[in-house]
Amino acid sequence: MALVGKKILYIEDEPYLARIVIDTLKLKGYNVNHRRDGNKIGDLVGEFAPDLCILDVMLPDIDGYTLAKHIHNIDGRMPIIFLTAKTQTDDILKGFSSGGTDYLKKPFSMEELLVRIETQLKMSGRDTEAAQSLPDEIVLNKYKFYPVRYELQTPTESIKLTNREAQIICLLCTHLNKPLDRRILLQEVWGDDSFFNSRNLDVYMRKIRNYFAADSGIEIITLKGKGYQFVVS
Repeated sequence: MALVGKKILYIEDEPYLARIVIDTLKLKGYNVNHRRDGNKIGDLVGEFAPDLCILDVMLPDIDGYTLAKHIHNIDGRMPIIFLTAKTQTDDILKGFSSGGTDYLKKPFSMEELLVRIETQLKMSGRDTEAAQSLPDEIVLNKYKFYPVRYELQTPTESIKLTNREAQIICLLCTHLNKPLDRRILLQEVWGDDSFFNSRNLDVYMRKIRNYFAADSGIEIITLKGKGYQFVVS
């Protein structure tokens, strides 16, 4: 069932595809704001306040990856779904590293897009509830993690986290100095433990390890065949 009334910002320059997607989403009760390019993306996100963004990768003037980075700088919690014919592994990894939370290859079915939209919206809402059960501030040696604000304060900078980055760090914190099963992490963050999502998790873990690299007393240990252990000494 669609989450009626939720606002979707949709950037797509192919008129025929855009019309199919827009009509289907509106029929399902979504509030859709469609643009052919990413000009003034900051104003768009600020004024429309979308609950989710759908971005084509190949766009005139500015590509979807760059747009995702701009959106992430404005709202690090924003779910972003990429729609693209670029299917190489490097393209997919680039999409996630730029702030995307899902990646759907063209051609795609509208049924699959609808399921992915609902999953992203529900997961971002569930993550907010999970984060609110944690303290407002978690001190990790030289770092401070703010779950509700999706922010990690390092010794030298403040990092705006994506919703999935914040989810993963939340789970690591709730299992501090204890093993965290990889399957549980995948189920909690992605909803299933498929091979594709497992690869995504590897990308996110590399990024999160880099965030904590300035403190030798913080380590994310890979437990081969099991999961991870977030060690803070």
